[in-house]
Amino acid sequence: MRWSRFYLFTTRDNPADAEVTSHQLMGRAGMLRKHAAGVYTYQPLLWRSIQKLMGIVRRELERIDCVELSMPTIQPAELWQESGRWSKYGKELLRMNDRHEREFCYGPTHEEIITDIVRRDVRSYRQLPISLYQIQSKFRDEIRPRFGLMRGREFLMKDAYSFHAGEESLDETYQKMREAYSRIIEACGLDYIVVDADSGSIGGSASNEFMVLAETGESAVVRCADSGYAANVEKATTRLDPPAPLPARDLEQVPTPGARTIQEVAKLLEVEPAQVVKTLVYDSDKGLVAVAIRGDRDVNEIKLANYLDAEWLELASDERVRKACGTSVGFVGPVGLPDEVTLLADESTRALEDWVCGANAPDAHLVGVNWGIDASPKDWVDVLLVKAGDPCPVSGQPLEGFRGIEVGHIFKLGPIYAEPMGCRYTDENGEEQVMEMGCYGLGIGRTLAAAIEQNHDDDGIIWPIPLAPFEVVLTALGGARDEHVVDVAEKIYQELLDSGVEVLYDDRDERPGVKFKDADLIGIPIRVTIGSRSLKQGGVEFSLRSAPREKQEVALGDVIGRVLEELGRSS
Repeated sequence: MRWSRFYLFTTRDNPADAEVTSHQLMGRAGMLRKHAAGVYTYQPLLWRSIQKLMGIVRRELERIDCVELSMPTIQPAELWQESGRWSKYGKELLRMNDRHEREFCYGPTHEEIITDIVRRDVRSYRQLPISLYQIQSKFRDEIRPRFGLMRGREFLMKDAYSFHAGEESLDETYQKMREAYSRIIEACGLDYIVVDADSGSIGGSASNEFMVLAETGESAVVRCADSGYAANVEKATTRLDPPAPLPARDLEQVPTPGARTIQEVAKLLEVEPAQVVKTLVYDSDKGLVAVAIRGDRDVNEIKLANYLDAEWLELASDERVRKACGTSVGFVGPVGLPDEVTLLADESTRALEDWVCGANAPDAHLVGVNWGIDASPKDWVDVLLVKAGDPCPVSGQPLEGFRGIEVGHIFKLGPIYAEPMGCRYTDENGEEQVMEMGCYGLGIGRTLAAAIEQNHDDDGIIWPIPLAPFEVVLTALGGARDEHVVDVAEKIYQELLDSGVEVLYDDRDERPGVKFKDADLIGIPIRVTIGSRSLKQGGVEFSLRSAPREKQEVALGDVIGRVLEELGRSS
């Protein structure tokens, strides 16, 4: 492709709303055009990379007998009402009425549609398992779209769904899909880890996320090299050692004027923060919930919401806390809470004895508190937010912390969609059974954004070869004024095309500095530069976009072979 004929317009300015590197570089490289918050046109350069990734995805899914189809983006409300998600999904679901006032939504995902398809066609266990997928636009009305393709409202996703006669079959396909996802990301040349994850609004009994590692990643993950344990911090667990025991003493209320934070209380009472139990009060659709947790740790609100099966959850306002508990935030404790407040205790507090907590009275705390004597939780829960350095729950070794970008998420759904929607099969005994389901999502745009976050420098993008929109940028210096340079460039261009190389031929009448800047920005992996100086020495300049970016003089007759060698192909 000749640059002069390609639709590509670069700029030196970052998009005004670009907060992360991938969004900045995609904007400057002319890959994205914004039309509304979180809504973009994928420009031709980016679309070529998208096609590369979709090709890798299709290859690996066909390898495990997953069959492609295409489902409607606009979905009838009745299906979502059958599954129960119409009322639960929230404002991210874009709802609309047609001219007949029938309700629809723009699909953020396709569990309902695919279940409706399969329940109409599949009758017998002999027809199972079945795996189907599509690559299609989705829409989620994010409250704050940001980070370009990493959190847009309209986005490209590969979503796959599997149907099974029993959990064992689901487990087999889930493992095959996990391996296929690993091969996809490895084929893209990206550094990643697979972690245990929360199932979120999709639901199900288990899920795993595929995280591309990057310092700018929005997700925190932990990993243990010894055991192989890895999890998103939203899901991660640990096994904390209890702090040193405090001296035994009778329950007593002591004044703590002005001491509202754990650090202030611990310093005033000469104890460690881990020997203080802090009590956080949450408001939710399940009512008021007080969570007692070690003073040196934080509550994982996703774990808490999952335990409660809450549709919404937030820290209660100081006014709400005062009305329910008789004191302000900072002095609430688990002893003597009113019946309207459900008390839960994190496992981190179970082994504590004679601990300190709020007294449910202004400027006062209790000392010498013990579970089972002074307070009893309704339930013991694991709602602790794990952090790097905590002991691995498997090996006990310190967990390492990383930042990651979620590009894929797979779920064991079980019967949670099939049962309410009547997706059943007849087993070998002629009895009707509910199908088990799995679903498997991979963000196409997110994967490319993650690739840029992981592969860039101050000058621009550094595409891994499998995802690069072109494999070679061929740069002719001197423009039409130097006929010899043009003749050689045209010859090499044609030879590269004949050899099956994807080449962007920069034939523009621009200064060398402009061409080099643009080539660095768009990140094509291999650069072949033709100028009068190198031609006088009988060759051309060859270099790679990645470090160390050393320039080599290559003889004219060896250029094609050198390119093919770098691409791992035979000449």
